[in-house]
Amino acid sequence: MIAMTKKIFIAGMTCGHCASHVEAALKEVGGVKSAKVDLAGNFATVELAHEVDAEKIKAAVEEAGYEVVSIE
Repeated sequence: MIAMTKKIFIAGMTCGHCASHVEAALKEVGGVKSAKVDLAGNFATVELAHEVDAEKIKAAVEEAGYEVVSIE
């Protein structure tokens, strides 16, 4: 089985605490195996165990207080 990854571009993160908050929110989404935020690049890389609806990922980031610019 091939692991799937998505890159989520996020606006509004300004510090390490922001990055940690986003990582924690993404890890709560069912199907997310890992999440790593690149604060300087304003994106998160998410490894998925299976296909996850982009809207669930977007909702988790927005509930954490940040804006999803795009998901690739």
